[in-house]
Order: sequence, then C-alpha cells, then structure tokens
Amino acid sequence: MQLLRLVPTVFYFDTVKQFQEEFKIGHSDLVVTNRYLYEPLLKPLGVNANYIFQEEFGDGEPSDEMIDQIKEKTSKYYYNRIFALGGGTILDISKILALDMPDGSTPLFDGEKEPVKKKQLIAVPTTCGTGSEVTNVAIAEIKSRHTKKGLAADACYADCAVLIPETLERLPYKVFLTSSIDAFIHAVESFLSPKASPATELFSGKAIEMILSGYHDMAESGREARKNNLKSYILASNYAGIAFGNAGCAAVHALSYSIGGAFHVPHGEANYQFFMDVMELYELKKPGGKIRKLRQTIADVFGWEADSAFLRLRELLSNFMETRPLKDYGMTEVQIEEFTESTVQNQQRLLKNNYVELTKEEIREIFKRRYDER
Repeated sequence: MQLLRLVPTVFYFDTVKQFQEEFKIGHSDLVVTNRYLYEPLLKPLGVNANYIFQEEFGDGEPSDEMIDQIKEKTSKYYYNRIFALGGGTILDISKILALDMPDGSTPLFDGEKEPVKKKQLIAVPTTCGTGSEVTNVAIAEIKSRHTKKGLAADACYADCAVLIPETLERLPYKVFLTSSIDAFIHAVESFLSPKASPATELFSGKAIEMILSGYHDMAESGREARKNNLKSYILASNYAGIAFGNAGCAAVHALSYSIGGAFHVPHGEANYQFFMDVMELYELKKPGGKIRKLRQTIADVFGWEADSAFLRLRELLSNFMETRPLKDYGMTEVQIEEFTESTVQNQQRLLKNNYVELTKEEIREIFKRRYDER
C-alpha cells in the first residue's frame, strides 16, 4: 500500500521578497498572474520577466478557449520556467501551458493526447483553497460542451510549490471564504476516501482542524480575525491538497462541476451547495464507518458532542455562506436529469472515491432537492 506521494518540492517564505531572493525570476522566465497581484507583489521588486495577465483573456475559471489563447501569446516569448502566481485558475492554466500542446488543450482533457511536460513549473498559490500547487490535476471548462473536465497526469505536477502567507493579505473576503471552504471539502472528501492511507489522514485531519479553528475565531471575533491566521490557512490548504492529491475528491466535487460549468459559480461556492447533502447521505448509508471518526474530529475542535457535529457544523458554516436553491443560479427543472446524466457519465474519476457508492437515483435526488431547497 502506497502511503503518500509528494512530487513537488515545497518551499515556505514569509514574504515575496524572500521568495524572489531565492528563485531570482528573470528575463528568461514566464510569469502567469493577475495584474492586481503583480502591482503590489512583483512590481515593487522590479521583477523583469515575460508576463501573462490572465484577465486579458477572460474572466472566471479556466476554459479550453482561454488556455489556447494564452498559449498562442506565449509562443512569442522565450522562457525556460513558468511561474504561476495566483489562485486555482492561474495554477491550472499554467499546468497545461507547461505541456506540449500543438493542437490545443482540448485533446489533452479528452485523453486523445498523452501529456508531455516541456517547461519547468513553479506554483505559487495566492488563495487558500485549491491545493493545486501539489496535485497532478488541472480542471477547465470545455466551452463547447458547457461542462468541466479534469486532466490528471504526472506531467501536470509542478516542480516546486511555494507557500507565502503575504500573498493572502489582500484576498477579498468572499474569495477567502470560497477558497477556504474548498480546502475544507478537499480535506473531508480525501479523509473519507477509500484510497486514504494513515499518511493522507494525517494531512487531511490536520487541515480540517486548522480550517475549522480559524472559522471558530471568525465566529467569535468577526471576519477580520481571518487575518490573524493566514499562515495556518495557506498551510491547511496545502495539507488538504497533499491529501486529495493522493486519496482523491469525490461526490461533492463531482456534483458541483455541473453548476460550475453551466452557471460559472465559483468552485468553492459550488462545492458548498452540495456538501452537507452528500455528508448526510453518507451518514445515513454507513453511519458506523469512517464518517464516525470525521464527526469526532469536527466535534473535538469545538468541544461539541460528536452525535450533533454535522448539525452544528451546518449552523456554523451558514454564518459565513448560505446554501441557495440551484434555480437561483439559473438551473431549470429539466436540468435535474441533464446534470445527473452528465455527472454519472463524466465524473467517474471522482465518484470512485466516494465514501460509499451513490446510485444514479441518489445523485438525481440530491440535484432535485438542491434545485428548490435552501
């Protein structure tokens, strides 16, 4: 049994200046980032490199069209290393840019072309959610199909992952919330995964404790309390990424890709809409297994009784983010069946990591309930 695989070398620096002193980004490097990150973090340091600003190619999460347009522009530059400085969108785009893709990105996502790495990749996350800096997964919307697909391949691993709490200081509250909830769900799904090992449980369990402890501080002292725990959040996101990179994510992510692709719902928010429904169904189907240990882990953070942990967790999380009927995003009743079919057909990579198997009828029932229920 493989306990753990961690491919990137992970670095930690308190500041971007310390990072630049170590890595010395220069004129033969490509930096993929956002201008709102470049201005406060890199510009004052005089970092002279080739730059791609993702927002010039579209808003929101990555798509095959966006990646292909960026790739076309990068062909004008000479570079040996790609520095991905940003959130999940930047990191996932850069994973694909580092590959050989003469025919565009879609053949890679469709499995028609073997991923071959061409450039060195250094991943610097600026949110506390995706954990993408340590995983071999890249996600993109396939625009022509209005759905998301994932590419999981060793060629997608970054060579180095760099954690810098300073990069979180300007993170808007909503982005912080959706990204940290995403990390929390990564940790929970990988904790419950049948592929979990004692080593991945160490990382996922610690991530759960760190994120919930931060939420406890926010519940007690207000949203600004998050700024006292930036190091904990970026480390917890990384730990969750290590855990799900080995043990996988499951049904919550599988269901969320439907509304993420169709209605451009932020990834963490989309996950949150399904999280408690999936957990309650898991508990109903197999209450005496690993989910009992998860309840105890959650209860121990707050001093709760384990039997009420999920109920009280729902109440706690509702203080920060609401669940919405899916019809509020634009979903129609007809799409209940459409999304069910799409999830079952296209997300087996994730569904095989479920704590317990969910039938097609059970997946349909979750979509049906979430369609019209808060």
